[in-house]
Amino acid sequence: MNTYARLPITFTHGEGVWLWGSDGKRYMDGLAGIAVNTLGHAHPRLTAALTQQINKLMHVSNLYQIDEQEAVADQLCALSKMQEVFLCNSGCEANEAAIKLARLYGHQQGIENPAIIVMEKAFHGRTLATLSATGNRKVQAGFEPLVTGFIRVPYNDLDAINQVANNNPDITAVLVEPIQGEGGIRTLDVHYLEQLRGICDQHNWLLMLDEVQCGIGRTGKWFAHQHSSVLPDVMTLAKGMGSGVPVGACLAAGKVTGTFKPGNHGSTFGGNPLACVAVLTTLDVIQQDRLVANAATVGSLIQQELRTRLTTVAGVVDIRGQGLIIGIELGRPCGDLVNQALAQGLLINVTAENVIRLLPPLVLTSSEALQLLDKLCPLIVNFLTQDV
Repeated sequence: MNTYARLPITFTHGEGVWLWGSDGKRYMDGLAGIAVNTLGHAHPRLTAALTQQINKLMHVSNLYQIDEQEAVADQLCALSKMQEVFLCNSGCEANEAAIKLARLYGHQQGIENPAIIVMEKAFHGRTLATLSATGNRKVQAGFEPLVTGFIRVPYNDLDAINQVANNNPDITAVLVEPIQGEGGIRTLDVHYLEQLRGICDQHNWLLMLDEVQCGIGRTGKWFAHQHSSVLPDVMTLAKGMGSGVPVGACLAAGKVTGTFKPGNHGSTFGGNPLACVAVLTTLDVIQQDRLVANAATVGSLIQQELRTRLTTVAGVVDIRGQGLIIGIELGRPCGDLVNQALAQGLLINVTAENVIRLLPPLVLTSSEALQLLDKLCPLIVNFLTQDV
């Protein structure tokens, strides 16, 4: 089906942060499959681990115990200080699990029609429930009637949260991205998140954080909310967990643990041995190679260099992000830069129409980051100085 506006390139193989196209050219990957290829391409330890697992067992179903799945849950809980994990196949499935968890929790609290506060410009997925939670009319259009039970407020606005709290007794949770990826790399203020935690505690709501794009070391912490003192009740993950193997997770802690019982939720493929080996290997390489610290260091270098090279350029509105999730906001739509960068051997993305989004693999080195900037910055300058 014609669901993707594909770029005119096919890739044949990769190594680290590099991809080779069928045209024989080498391309630097500044997008990592949209924050998926944590370890870059063809990482030798991941390739070996997956090959070994394929030779043993790929799938048995969740009717049986899966040792690799339990190991993944143990590691995620140890890293996040949370207590329960449900494994699935994608970010939208993880968010679906969170929405179901919030509704079931609400019903158990005696709320007949549980409602969830969501944010403007949010993106939570393309299933009907996650699409309804998403704050983008462009991707919702044509799929009405949307799922009800969501109350939308502006991002980073505590007054709006308090106003809704005073007027709606049916709220059971708040669902928010610590960094809005599709929404333009917009980051929650640390004090906002800490105060939101207090509001949720005051009203017995669940604080649910969508870290599908910003989790797994990308921000320079294992999870983006760890830049604050907050522990969420629910956290969703996917993208970078398996370094290219489809896998997602919904984590729970505190008062919401034990809410799901057998039969309440499930997944045929979720948490199978192959996907779990991908997660275990990814987490192990991140820890052994200090890739969380690398994301912080190299991400800081990129932002510093961007400011040095672009701050005085008219039309550059803002440079923002954390670690290796970086946005460069321009004063006008800049989708044309994607093809221009491709022609120069660089993969980037534009989101929210005028924000260049960088999501390189966490294995990106400082020297490679400078190569990326040497390709990107002249394109931005030329784009902004040419006649519209």
